[in-house]
Amino acid sequence: MTAPAPSSSAPTGPTGPARPPADWHTPADGGRPGRTRARTLRTRGSAALVAVTVLAVVLVPPLFPLDQQAVDLAAKLRPPSPDHPFGTDEMGRDLLLRCVYGLRVSLLVGVVAALVATVVGIAVGGLAGALGGRVDRLVMRIVDVFAAVPHLLLGIFIVAMFRPGVWPVIASVGLTHWLSTARIVRAEVHSLRTRPFVDAAISGGASRRRVAVRHLLPGVLPQAGLAAVLMVPHAIWHESALSFLGLGIPAHQASLGTMVESARGTLLAGAWWPALWPGLFIVVPTLAVAGLAGAWRERINPRRRSELML
Repeated sequence: MTAPAPSSSAPTGPTGPARPPADWHTPADGGRPGRTRARTLRTRGSAALVAVTVLAVVLVPPLFPLDQQAVDLAAKLRPPSPDHPFGTDEMGRDLLLRCVYGLRVSLLVGVVAALVATVVGIAVGGLAGALGGRVDRLVMRIVDVFAAVPHLLLGIFIVAMFRPGVWPVIASVGLTHWLSTARIVRAEVHSLRTRPFVDAAISGGASRRRVAVRHLLPGVLPQAGLAAVLMVPHAIWHESALSFLGLGIPAHQASLGTMVESARGTLLAGAWWPALWPGLFIVVPTLAVAGLAGAWRERINPRRRSELML
């Protein structure tokens, strides 16, 4: 007599299928717990850097007020030391304090410009997606025309119409970076318009405004918020580039871009620290914000998350 063939079905317990072991991972985890742990550590590290950055720009200025005009030529270009952990610049000013003050200005520009671009993008993309037809085609052709012009070139044109300052830079960045948000919002609105709950609201007699406010806007906010967070690092880099070119923040005001620009001459004198620290203050916080935005993207888009884990 032959032995019965082994069953291919999952083992069953007294009340149904047996539960998988504790260390078993679903296909969504890709069977790679190491990658999941690395992603978790990366997210926590990014969150810690963002928290430290926010605390620094909030607490340091009141505790250590900085006179933007004060100079000490007797202490110029001193290397890092216990008295000046980051050293001093060509005017004898403490680089640690100036980097924190410059980061505060750059973050202000980045956050406010991202909010401006997000509001404009939601308005333009929502209008195109909700109305559709000729309005949609006309709006998207206008978006394509703006997208054909380099952001930096258009930003230089906007800043050149005003005096150098924080708010002209914010206007320059905000009015040149809404295009991607508009496209994202338009695509999301097109997707939401085909959902059953939107059809039910329209069939129930809801006005177009009510459908847009109650059903379409909440659906696009997560994607628009993600686009805004991703825009903050880009806006900081944009502000730094404009300030480096002498078109952004005034030279006498602490800004990461102006600090890098003024440090070009010190490199020839062998002083590396005036250029190093502002550069790091530009790179590290922007990478931290980008890391948090990536974690948010995986959370609100499970399909993309599964693709990344495979």
